[in-house]
This record gives sequence, structure tokens and C-alpha cells, in this order.
Amino acid sequence: MLERLKRDVCQANLDLVNAGLAVQTWGNASGIDRRRGLIVIKPSGVPYEGMRHQQMVVISLQSGKVVEGRLKPSSDTATHLVLYRAFPGIGGIVHTHSLYATAWAQAKKDLPSYGTTQADYWYGDVPCTRLLTTAEIRSDYVANTGQVIVERFRKLDPMEHPGVLVASHAPFAWGKDVADAVHNAEVLEFVAHLASETLRINPKLKPMQPALLNKHFLRKHGAHATYGQV
Repeated sequence: MLERLKRDVCQANLDLVNAGLAVQTWGNASGIDRRRGLIVIKPSGVPYEGMRHQQMVVISLQSGKVVEGRLKPSSDTATHLVLYRAFPGIGGIVHTHSLYATAWAQAKKDLPSYGTTQADYWYGDVPCTRLLTTAEIRSDYVANTGQVIVERFRKLDPMEHPGVLVASHAPFAWGKDVADAVHNAEVLEFVAHLASETLRINPKLKPMQPALLNKHFLRKHGAHATYGQV
């Protein structure tokens, strides 16, 4: 079942390691087949070394139950399910504990757009969620992590902000498919590192001017985008 998607999701998880975004068994990637209402996700706690596509776990989007697979799915599965249900345009999700993006999440700070590198991908800040309440942590913590992300995006388009910082936790990124989600996670880590270095040079720096933000984001993602080939 879903052999191509299993291979893509397995490769995406391995790509997180190759990109330096995941160490130990931290992090996970998933992809979705919208037509069939099924997601494929990394198994929980399985080392990346020697990981095979046959180990991926298939989950029902509607029920959240395992449809196929002998291993337990990622401990973050409930967060992925909440995001897939809330953001119908996304086809893949990545969760990492990459160094700089996680540092911004632990600092509980939105990541402002200081320059065009970030503006090519995020239409403004990389948003940070609010803290979960004690009650939310004690009850359905993993699903509630997804809910605070959805809450933060109440006035944002997830396709214009392809990732988020979960306060005191770590980043999630997404894309049109799981490979695109890995790409956006890699970009998020780079711009978090870039912002940290920029603020070290100029701690009083303000975000970039809106006109330049609009120019860079819309030329790549707008209705009349000019970036790339037809």
C-alpha cells in the first residue's frame, strides 16, 4: 500500500539527517495521499541509519488509527494529523530540532524577515505559537501542539508561511509534498541562523521594508510570479 509515498517519506527522513537537520532519532517527516485519506509517517524512535521504506507506518487521516505497519508511528503523529486536517493545501510535514530554528522557538520569538533570503519563502515573519497551558500539556499534548499552530495561523496562509516555531519546543515545516517540506525546513534553519548572526552584528535592526518584502515574495509566489521557468 502506498509504496511510492513510503519511499518518498523514508527518503525525506534520511534527507533530514543529510541536511544536518536531525540528530539521534529527533525529528520526523510525513506525507499524505489526499485522495485515499491516508498519511505515511516515520516510526517512533527508529534510528535513521538503516531505515527502510517498509518500516514506514500508514495512518488514517480521519480516525488517526494505524492502517498498515508493524511499528508504532512517530510520537508526533497527532500533531501531523491536526495540521493535515486544518491545512488542506499541504502534502508533507517535517518536524525537526535543528539548532538555530529551535533556539528561536525556545526563545519564544517570531523570526522577523530581515532580508530577501527569508522573503523568498515567508511572506513576513516565521510565526511562533503561544505557550501551551498546563491543562493542554497534561491532556492530549501532541494534538494540542497542532492546535496551537492552527490557532497561530488563524489570520495567516500556511502556503505563504510554510513553517512555524512552537514556543519552548521546536519548528515544524510543510510543503506541497514531503520533499518540499524538507526543503522548507532547510530554508527555515538557514534563515534562523542568518537572523541570529545579523542580530549579533546589529542588535537594533528592524525588519526589512514592506515594499522589498512584497517584491521578493510575490515575484516567486504571486499570481504573476516571474521566478523560474514556465
